[in-house]
Formats: sequence, structure tokens, C-alpha cells
Amino acid sequence: MYDRSFFRTQLGQAAIASIVAMSAFVMLSSQITVTTPVTAIAAIEQVEIA
Repeated sequence: MYDRSFFRTQLGQAAIASIVAMSAFVMLSSQITVTTPVTAIAAIEQVEIA
């Protein structure tokens, strides 16, 4: 489906750039650790938002 002639075109180079950008995003976002907030802090935040 994709051969060397495709990747020489402007669309093919844009596809490569998109793949590289998505790969970089996945690698960088996998380094971010998501922690759950403490229950007391979560209750205070909900009161402030409300």
C-alpha cells in the first residue's frame, strides 16, 4: 500500500511527520504519572467549584 514513491510525495512526508509527532506524544505522555487526589482534597475542590 505504501511504497517509497508515496513517501517521496508531499502527502507521504506529511504522513511521516504525523506518525513521528504521534509517537513523540505517546512517549512523552507515558512519562507523566497520574495520581488520584486525596479524598479530603477532592471534597474541598468540589465545594470550591460548586
